[in-house]
Amino acid sequence: MATDKELSDFLEHVERRAFKQAVYAVRKDEAALDIVQDAMIKLAEKYGDKPAGELPMLFQRILQNTILDFFRREKVRNTWVSLFSSMGKRDSDDGDFDILESHEAEVGSAQAESSADQVERMQTLAIIEAEVQKLPGRQREAFLMRYWQDMDVAETAEAMGCSEGSVKTHCSRATHTLAESLKAKGLKL
Repeated sequence: MATDKELSDFLEHVERRAFKQAVYAVRKDEAALDIVQDAMIKLAEKYGDKPAGELPMLFQRILQNTILDFFRREKVRNTWVSLFSSMGKRDSDDGDFDILESHEAEVGSAQAESSADQVERMQTLAIIEAEVQKLPGRQREAFLMRYWQDMDVAETAEAMGCSEGSVKTHCSRATHTLAESLKAKGLKL
C-alpha cells in the first residue's frame, strides 16, 4: 500500500507530464488543467490504497478515461448548441436571442391556435360531450367504442355482446341523432 507521502510524491512527479499530455489531447490549457486535477482526485480517492508500483499504470488509465469523458461531454454540448442554433436565426446581433421566442408552432397544432380558437374548441367539445351523454345507453356505448376508441365492428359487437348488424344500427342511429342535435345548436362538423 502506498503511503500518503508516496502518493503525494507520485502526483507531484507526474503532474507536468500529465498536463502536457492533456494539452496535446484537448488543445485547451484550462480544460487540460481540469482533466489532470480530476484524474489526480480520482486516483487519490479510489486507488490511494494500492501499492506504489501500480500507481503509474492506474493514473495513466484514469487520465485517458478523463480525457475521453471530456470529449464525450463536448460532443453532447456541441450537439445541443447546434440544434438550438439551427432552430432560429438572430434578427440582431445584440445578444438578446431567446430560442423560445423564435420557435414557431406547427400550423394546425394546439400551440398555433389563438386563445379565442382554443376557447371555441373547448366549448364545442363540451357541447358534443353533453349530446353524447344524452344518447340512449346502447347507442352511446357503440358510438364511443367505434369512433372514440377506434374499435372495428367485430370487436365492438364482441364487447357489447350483440351482432355486428346491431352495432352498425346503433352507430348509425347515434350519428344521425348527434348530427341533428348539433345542427340544432348551430354546430356544423
